[in-house]
Amino acid sequence: MSSTEMTPGEYISHHLINFTQKSPEYQTNMVDFSFINLDTLFFSILLGIIISLVMWRAARNMKADVPTRFQAAIELLIEFVDGLCKDMVHNSNSRKVIAPLGLTVFLWILFMNALDLLPVDLLPWAWQHATGDHHAYLRVVPTADLNTTMAMAISVLVLCFIYNIKIKGLGGWVHELFSAPFGNKVWLYIPNFLMNVIEFFSKTLSHGMRLFGNMYAGEVLFMVIALLGGAWGLSGSAGVSDVVLFLLQLVAGSAWAIFHILVIALQAYLFMVLTFVYLGQAHDSH
Repeated sequence: MSSTEMTPGEYISHHLINFTQKSPEYQTNMVDFSFINLDTLFFSILLGIIISLVMWRAARNMKADVPTRFQAAIELLIEFVDGLCKDMVHNSNSRKVIAPLGLTVFLWILFMNALDLLPVDLLPWAWQHATGDHHAYLRVVPTADLNTTMAMAISVLVLCFIYNIKIKGLGGWVHELFSAPFGNKVWLYIPNFLMNVIEFFSKTLSHGMRLFGNMYAGEVLFMVIALLGGAWGLSGSAGVSDVVLFLLQLVAGSAWAIFHILVIALQAYLFMVLTFVYLGQAHDSH
């Protein structure tokens, strides 16, 4: 469906629907586990493979005498992530796993977020022409899909459970669930347990929703800015108002893209830091 056949609301709605195995007309809510968002899986897996190949090549071409600029940048990034991990996770054995995990999370989210800087209609247009279906759906940014961000947040939660059991033992962790934070009294067991359940739930929810909310909002704003170009193209003239709309789109699009670079990097950084914080808390006793 071309943008000339859509209202602004239909244009935005069309871009917010994932390519799935089922028709979106049956979609009733944002999180529906009967659907598989194939575009989200494709772009996230593709970027994961690309990042892995880049890091593998960087490790293979490391030089001890005269490092290249690329090697120096990778080394600085690794040292930065390792320093953050040391500040939050005080178990040296755990850091051997958690620090590389943090680096992977940061780079993966950074690259997935960066897809938001592509022109809004570029890949959807190419997909529609490749399939021959002008109504085909495609969402490019995996982190603007709640399924992606919550899956990553739940993965961190599972790791928190694993490290709680590994560090404290199953019995020690269960005892902590019922004895902290209010004290080891029988009548406080239920309040303690409920508070810990709420804490785990709220941390996981905020961990995933923060990344999703920021990227979803950025995605929608890029679409709103793109509508300025659509309005300019639909006018069929070259009056003063059309020139103003065209210039406004250029200025607004460039300004938001520049600012969004900060959002892209900051959200990847925050997700990594919170991963370190939550896994570090799993090592601490209350």
